[in-house]
Amino acid sequence: MEQRAVSFPLRGVAQDVALALFITVMQVQGTIARVAVDGAPRPLADLGNLGYALLALTGLVVAVRRRWPVPVFVTTALASLVYFSLDFPDGPGWLGLFVALYTLTAYGDGRRSLVIAGVGTTVLAVVWLVAAADVEPRAAIGWVFFRIGASVMSAALGESVRSRRVIAAEAQARAELAERTREEEARARVDAERLRIAREVHDTVAHAIAIINIQSGVTAHVLDKRPEVAREALRTIEQTSSRALREMRAILGVLRDDDGRVPYPGLGQVDELAAKARDAGLDISLEQASSPAPVPSAVGSAAYRILQESITNVIRHVGPTRVTVALNPGTDALEIRVTDEGRRTVPGGDLGGPRQPDRYPNGGGQPTGNPAGPGRGILGMRERCQLLGGELDAAPTPGGGFEVRARLPLAPTGSGL
Repeated sequence: MEQRAVSFPLRGVAQDVALALFITVMQVQGTIARVAVDGAPRPLADLGNLGYALLALTGLVVAVRRRWPVPVFVTTALASLVYFSLDFPDGPGWLGLFVALYTLTAYGDGRRSLVIAGVGTTVLAVVWLVAAADVEPRAAIGWVFFRIGASVMSAALGESVRSRRVIAAEAQARAELAERTREEEARARVDAERLRIAREVHDTVAHAIAIINIQSGVTAHVLDKRPEVAREALRTIEQTSSRALREMRAILGVLRDDDGRVPYPGLGQVDELAAKARDAGLDISLEQASSPAPVPSAVGSAAYRILQESITNVIRHVGPTRVTVALNPGTDALEIRVTDEGRRTVPGGDLGGPRQPDRYPNGGGQPTGNPAGPGRGILGMRERCQLLGGELDAAPTPGGGFEVRARLPLAPTGSGL
């Protein structure tokens, strides 16, 4: 790779040296041939071969045209002014000047190079016209206008090449920026989908495991004394695990792009969720008002998951108690409230031990000091609300219970689920 990078400058220098030698030969030999045919007012050998020296200088200096474009142009322009002012014979002695003008605008910085080229061409044109004021025959003045026109065309051609190079570089930069932007957007979509799948898996598994844990405890307690209750608990475990598996297949089906996936649960499954909670030992009361307008699927799915996680927390951390679930769909938002009464007590003490600390430590829903590991239920519910532009509050109640309040806009302002 390094050898290739070095070869390009060397090849460019070799090309410029070859071009300089070619221009030098053409200028000297072309002018000699012209003098042999038409004659000349002043021989090239006059003034100590000054004519030959000027022609050779304007040709050889082209070898460094890309390294020093401005000095090369100034050198060829001054040499041309001296050459024609001293009335040396006209011929192809302007080739080096035209190449220098082209290089100045092609490899320059745009406006500054154009200004230098414009000023230089103007000065050259004036001197050429003054020097040719008494040229004979008069038709020979046409070569002066040719030199002026060719100088302008050389500068214009160089500017055109430079502009195309700049446009190509900008297009390349925009393409690279667009590619980086696409990659960043793709990574953002992947991260968002991964977070959504993790949230769905957490809600599904946590709810199912909580119910299975309760029912398995019931089964172990009444297996010998009340086999019919144990049988019912096992049936509930079977149904819960089966539904959890179906939901897991639906969630993970996104990764496989399977057909026939079941839709995400919504408000239509709230009654079924309440029935499962009752099977787990909760005395649950559902207050659901009729919606004035259909609830968007994203809002319905988020509401279901919030209810599911709230009830799961009650099952895991409180045990059998009374829970009130209220759904109040309004014209612009869906309000959700899940309130439990806390652990039930009987004469002799608390039936179930202390409430776990990961439900509401520091009032923020973030666990501190839980040996079982950090709980993320309330955090996940809050993230769901924020994705839809809503808000969630979770805090203990004065009576020893706990309440979760959520407000989900019916026209979500976030990114959705």
